[in-house]
Amino acid sequence: MIEALELLENSSIIKDYEILDYKQGDDFYFIKIKAVLIDNSELYIREYISENEYLYSYHWQNESGEMIIRWDNSPHHKNLKSFPHHKHVPDVTESQEIGLRDVLKYIEDLLEHKV
Repeated sequence: MIEALELLENSSIIKDYEILDYKQGDDFYFIKIKAVLIDNSELYIREYISENEYLYSYHWQNESGEMIIRWDNSPHHKNLKSFPHHKHVPDVTESQEIGLRDVLKYIEDLLEHKV
């Protein structure tokens, strides 16, 4: 099973998810997922993973569709020390490489403090 799906299946903050796109080859896979969280916010997940590349975007938005935070490594914002890794909060700022496990942990910690 793809790690992203396993993480979503086992996460206490995921209410439901839908695979929007999936492609797989001999040495890569690409997946797009829309996940609905327990507070009805949404997490859009995009990962391309191959032997030589890891491209990602994790876009979290509230129930009204307003972005809360997005992490990605699209190769723009070359002025950042962490290039190509960055996050939008909503301003663009430096970020380390991140994976879905860390994103879910970050959101889980925030949601726990909301209750």
